[in-house]
Amino acid sequence: MNTTRRNMIFLAGGGVVLAAVGAFGYAATRSPHTAYLPWERAGSYADPRMRALSWALLAPNPHNRQPWLADLSEAGVITLYADRERMLPQTDPLNRQITIGLGCFLELLRMAAAEEGYRAETALFPQGSNDAGLDQRPVARITLAEDPAVAKDPLFAQASVRRSNKEPFDVSKPVAVETLDQIAIVVRNGARFGGVVDLVEVLKWRALTHEALRIEVETPQTFQESVNLFRIGRREVDANPDGIDFSGPLFETLHMTGLFTREMAGDPTSLAYKSGMEAIFANTDTAMGHVWLVTNDNSRQTQIATGADWLRVNLAATSFGLGIQPLSQALQEFPEMAGPFRQAHERLAPNGGTVQMLARIGYGPVVGPSPRWPLESRIMNA
Repeated sequence: MNTTRRNMIFLAGGGVVLAAVGAFGYAATRSPHTAYLPWERAGSYADPRMRALSWALLAPNPHNRQPWLADLSEAGVITLYADRERMLPQTDPLNRQITIGLGCFLELLRMAAAEEGYRAETALFPQGSNDAGLDQRPVARITLAEDPAVAKDPLFAQASVRRSNKEPFDVSKPVAVETLDQIAIVVRNGARFGGVVDLVEVLKWRALTHEALRIEVETPQTFQESVNLFRIGRREVDANPDGIDFSGPLFETLHMTGLFTREMAGDPTSLAYKSGMEAIFANTDTAMGHVWLVTNDNSRQTQIATGADWLRVNLAATSFGLGIQPLSQALQEFPEMAGPFRQAHERLAPNGGTVQMLARIGYGPVVGPSPRWPLESRIMNA
């Protein structure tokens, strides 16, 4: 994780960190060894299903939970399931965001297959679905069929460099409204794309997303859900390459010296907590624009389609050199978020519908990829 802003905040806390860096030296500079290998191995498998899946698992997904399992027991077919051990019951009680992440996965799989001349024929929820939550039934059944005429998607060129940028954006560099127009063109699966870069409107969205983030953090059960997913230091990231990555020299040192632990991160009186809050609010407060997706209904199929469009928005933003980061706290369905949820829907869906995604955009530093589980760990019955 690129931690430039957080580095500065933690270092401002005292010279003890600098002294610790010298004491632990080499160990502090080491990076995770295996957590980023899936980004290098994408497309390198013999089976075309595995090649497509190796790309799909690079898709954006909430809290980097990577909630997908693929059954390959049927020749030429991928049966996709939701890994119910990877849900977010506090912040995503209806599994809406998780389902959108699965939609991102399926769209990237489709793109990767098309790149090699395969058409991905997809049947969603072939055994039905449950609006209350994802269950043991398959999310999709995908058949790969060779088709030399299948159209390649130019957005696929951005798949290996797409990132969720969790660093502050450059407030001196505005985003052109014409860029929003170009991003809107790529949305094609039923969602309504919207966006704003006018500073007056951006300030309103900065305030709303800041407040929603504050509520999520100050609600004990929702914040604890995130803290439980902190991966601090390279060993933890390699052992569990999902969740929220805190690796790199600074966090390696803080972890080894006992200055950054889950307990400290959850303690409002600690430097770790206060520094963390400054860092995440620096993100909401440096947004240079906001984009969103709204749908007429909120069925599971619509959530999957939203995920496809959300991936496309991410790849298009990447092609324009933009950073993009979801700020979906205001869209979460837990009771304490009712106020921001209502405000977001009043602004963006005054005549009804569901605001499915909300994100900040802007120009920021180059950041590295998020950790990923190896593809083999996401395969059933190969």
